[in-house]
Amino acid sequence: MEPENHYPPTAEALAGILERLRAPGGCPWDREQTRETLSRSLAEECAETLDAIDRGDVPAIADELGDLLMNVVFQAVVAAERGEFTFEDVCRGIIAKMIRRHAHIFGDAQADTPEEVAALWERVKAAERSGEPVAESILDRVPHYLSALNRAEKLQKKVSKVGFDWKSESGILDKIQEELDELRAAVASGDDAAIDEEFGDLLFAASNLARFRRRGTSEELLRRANRKFEMRFRRMEKELAVRGIPLEEAGIELLEELWREVKRNENADLDF
Repeated sequence: MEPENHYPPTAEALAGILERLRAPGGCPWDREQTRETLSRSLAEECAETLDAIDRGDVPAIADELGDLLMNVVFQAVVAAERGEFTFEDVCRGIIAKMIRRHAHIFGDAQADTPEEVAALWERVKAAERSGEPVAESILDRVPHYLSALNRAEKLQKKVSKVGFDWKSESGILDKIQEELDELRAAVASGDDAAIDEEFGDLLFAASNLARFRRRGTSEELLRRANRKFEMRFRRMEKELAVRGIPLEEAGIELLEELWREVKRNENADLDF
């Protein structure tokens, strides 16, 4: 049995471990993995990394980043077996791209503000795409594998660059109200298809506000709201346990009373 510290803590050593696991006589599970099966765990590890970051759990962040790195390197190892590219090619490509897109640091371009950097970045990206087939739409390169909320903001960001954008937050708020009114009308009509459509429009309009404000993304803000809901509900469960009342038997009136109590206690803590 090899000692745990037999390999140096480098990405190259990690690639060597994965190559050994994939070799004849290696791990049966690792040997049967494909690019497609690995893509599932890649998505899961991204989600777990984001969750650790949201919690501010530093040890977990380091651990999840390691899992994420392993998945990235694993993809490169599979590609190398197929004669497509190597992990070194991946590193070479991203290093070249970072240098190319930061010409204000590694070249003679000028960019002193985040806005100027973003503009420079877009010019460099446009030059990179100059040899590619002409896109039919500026939306062609918005990835479909993004979450719906993230993709909504990416679509909005793309069209904003050609001037198709709101002038103020108030305009977006008016649009949200308009979509909410249309959703209410659809609910009143009992038309399920119309309800679904208007609800989607409302979510799209709401995500536009997050994108326009350039603070937290819709995905980040919703994750924050999810955590707040979960924290409050867990406190309710603890209070019910103290009272000896099973959750399933609490009833909606008591649950709503506890919910209000949890919120009041939160506000009291903030005031303190």
